[in-house]
Amino acid sequence: MKGIVLAGGSGTRLRPLTKVVNKQLLPVYDKPLVYYPIETLLSGGIRDILIISGPEHSGDLLNQLGSGKDFGARFTYDIQEKPEGLAQALGMAEDFSDGEPVTMILGDNIYTADIGPALRNFSPPGAKVFLKEVPDPERFGVPVLNGDRITNIIEKPKKPPSNYCVTGLYMYDHDVFDIIRTLKPSARGEYEITDVNNVYIERGQLRYEVVPGEWIDAGTFDSLLRASTVIAQLRQKS
Repeated sequence: MKGIVLAGGSGTRLRPLTKVVNKQLLPVYDKPLVYYPIETLLSGGIRDILIISGPEHSGDLLNQLGSGKDFGARFTYDIQEKPEGLAQALGMAEDFSDGEPVTMILGDNIYTADIGPALRNFSPPGAKVFLKEVPDPERFGVPVLNGDRITNIIEKPKKPPSNYCVTGLYMYDHDVFDIIRTLKPSARGEYEITDVNNVYIERGQLRYEVVPGEWIDAGTFDSLLRASTVIAQLRQKS
């Protein structure tokens, strides 16, 4: 299993903090934000990790993270020249994957529970997504649930069909790269990861798990503050 961390983006919702600093390098209590998704991958036994960033901050990430030796891992770096969606970024990892399944995580997502077992129990064919019940599902991709199956995922619906959202952690077999090649840009000009997931739904190959513990999408001032508060409280308990 190979891992991918998406650490690009302009971080416009966090300006002026991100005027000269990559969002994923902002502090969350005692570590840079990007350390948390990396540790999530490590908890699942994933040691070979590709870090994708934009050209503006690739050097900063390399200086901060290095070769991966400090993490007991091996890091590879690539640059997404133009941000055209999560699926487009994932497609960049085809050569890196070398025929293996991949786990992709967004660089601003924090999971406080140990979801390593959920990562380790994935086996092809197919894909897996991780859901969380949230108060504002309209901000995310929202699954249509029918028993223990997802029948559709709707991107940022005005009237969400459930209170669950698809979090920023995804697992795919190697077919994902063939699927990405068939995609067309959405109305906002991006290659959507939701479209990838819906292809797996059509194939009857999308599984899901509900995330225990806290899940924080730390892309706003409020969520970044909440992330530091939550992590500080967990440190004090341990």
